[in-house]
Amino acid sequence: MENNIHILADVQSKTIGKGTSVWQYSVILPGAIIGNSCNINCHVFIENDVLIGDDVTIKSGVQIWDGVSIGNKVMIGPNVTFTNDRIPVSKNKEYKNEKTVINDSVSIGANSTILCGIEIGAKTLIGAGSVLTKNTLPYTVWYGNPAEHRGYITEESCLLTLELIDKQTGEEYYLVGFKPVRKND
Repeated sequence: MENNIHILADVQSKTIGKGTSVWQYSVILPGAIIGNSCNINCHVFIENDVLIGDDVTIKSGVQIWDGVSIGNKVMIGPNVTFTNDRIPVSKNKEYKNEKTVINDSVSIGANSTILCGIEIGAKTLIGAGSVLTKNTLPYTVWYGNPAEHRGYITEESCLLTLELIDKQTGEEYYLVGFKPVRKND
C-alpha cells in the first residue's frame, strides 16, 4: 500500500506510514512521525516534534505544533488550534514547550482550541468551538468556552448525560473504571 502525497504538498518527513494521504498545500517538517492509513487534508501544518498514530484524520486548516502526540483513530476537525506555549512572547529565548497528549479514539470538533500541557483521555469527545484548558478522563464529553464536562460517550458513540442516561433511549449506564456500561448488560 503506497502513500498518496499530493504534488503540491511539502512533505519533508521520511517517516510517513503506509496508506497515508497528504493533500495539497500541507507542510510536514522532517522530524514529524506519522502512522499508517492517516488522512491529512489540505492546508495542514505539522511541526517536527509531533507523533501521530494510525488511522488519524486531520481536516483542513489545522496546525500541529512541537510537543503534540496524537494516538490512533483520532478525528481532528477543521481549523482545530493547538498551542504549545502558555505564555507566548515573540522571540522568547526562555520558551518552554509544553507537551500535549491526545489518546486513542478522541474526536475534536471544528474550530476547537486545545491548550498545551494537557492530556485528553481515550474516546473523549470535544464539541465544536470549544476551548479545552484541562485534562479529560476517558469516555467523557466536553464543550463550551471554557469547555466543561457535560456528559459521557459509550464505546458505540452513544451520548450520555452526566447522570449516565442515554439521551435518545433513556437507558441507564454505570461506569466500569472509566467506561460506561449499560445497566441491563
